[in-house]
Amino acid sequence: MSESKTFHLPDLGEGLPDATIVEWFVKEGDVIRLDEPLVSMETAKAVVEVPSPVSGKVLKLAGAAGDIVVTGSMLAMFEPDASLPQRAEGQDTGHHHGPPKPAAVGATSVANPTPDAAPVATDVAPTETETDADADAGTVVGAMQSSNAVHTEQAIAVGGVKAMPAVRAMAKKLGVDLSRVRASGADGAVTMQDVKQAAADGSAMLPSPVGRGAGGEGSQHPVARARPEPSTTTPAPSAEGRRGDQRTALSASGKPMRTQPPGVSVSGQPEQLKGVRRNMARVMADAHAKVVPTTLSDDADIHAWTPGNDMTGRLVRAIVRACKAVPAMNAWFDGDKLTRTLHPQVDIGIAVDTDDGLFVPALRNADLLDAGSVRESINRLRTQVEDRSIPPSELTGYTISLSNFGMFAGRYATPVVVPPCVAIVAAGRARHQVTPVMGGFESHKVIPLSVTFDHRACTGGEAARFLKAMIDDLALPG
Repeated sequence: MSESKTFHLPDLGEGLPDATIVEWFVKEGDVIRLDEPLVSMETAKAVVEVPSPVSGKVLKLAGAAGDIVVTGSMLAMFEPDASLPQRAEGQDTGHHHGPPKPAAVGATSVANPTPDAAPVATDVAPTETETDADADAGTVVGAMQSSNAVHTEQAIAVGGVKAMPAVRAMAKKLGVDLSRVRASGADGAVTMQDVKQAAADGSAMLPSPVGRGAGGEGSQHPVARARPEPSTTTPAPSAEGRRGDQRTALSASGKPMRTQPPGVSVSGQPEQLKGVRRNMARVMADAHAKVVPTTLSDDADIHAWTPGNDMTGRLVRAIVRACKAVPAMNAWFDGDKLTRTLHPQVDIGIAVDTDDGLFVPALRNADLLDAGSVRESINRLRTQVEDRSIPPSELTGYTISLSNFGMFAGRYATPVVVPPCVAIVAAGRARHQVTPVMGGFESHKVIPLSVTFDHRACTGGEAARFLKAMIDDLALPG
């Protein structure tokens, strides 16, 4: 037998500490050729197919669908076949396959001062297995210290259908109703192959379940629990006649009451975060520990707007003009070296909310785009986010961020600034308010604005002038 070769999970060009196995394309004992698809892995931003680094027999695979594999850990083991094509020794594949370097005791992740140094799903940098000083600084994802282990995760059941988030995303992209897909995965989970097969052959799908509407897995009717009727024949025992550890189903007034003692846990199962939410949790905690945030809020009067104004487009224009007026807010800050980088271009990170978590694609060169180009670019980014096809390069290196949460609800906010950026703008829900004018009062439409900035890199005066510049621009008719 020839010598075995161990293949370690590469960083996938995203600087992330781990990835989740979606689907193996081979099983142990199979023979695979060089660069054939080996496995699909879900990172915080995309589902990536990892090719085989060798030609030969598969000896061992690291886990099953749903398992989390740490970057640099063993992903697969092969017995190379010399009669099949092999990659030349030392040939650069663009990935790092070596095992992780031991992390220093007590080391913590550090925000990357140059998030555009490598393509990532928010701000990419080498993982901590490569260097402690270069960690990701994305709005949602970041490279964090992690043990060299594989964590088991199960497919999540939603609406009675068990499937991985990546499988659900693929089903949504292909227009497949998961509730009608024949599941072939472990424990009745729907796999990626099941979805693709259902999309290719609609006749193989199951009939619509009873009680479900066209909405599929999200439209199942809940089953009502029967509530016991209060007894009308037997009086409730008096407080004096009950021992302290006895409880009845009714209160003294005859109304139903909670019968479980406080120590009993509530229903539901703990769910390990993964993908976008997993890395969002890491980076939000890291940002909270490293930034000195301060928030200013005010209202922008948009009474003068002409019909047809694009709210997001106008916010982007206002941010661009404010960045030109106050460059200190369009910058990166390195808290370790106490250095600041002012940017000549304005790349705005646009927060996009999805069921899988928060994505922040970059609207490049916003200062050079007209209103039509801004809307076209934002629509393209949103579409790519929704179908998980957005390139990693679109999710890194923005210089300031925008969260237009007001399209859902809310007035003011304290959004999180993630290093190395120093500022984020949040726009609340527009409303009408009574405004005093010459000779009386009028009802004007206003947009609530909040600007959170890192007070280490910006002064209160700079932030206030930035906010005023935005308000002045938004007050213009068009």
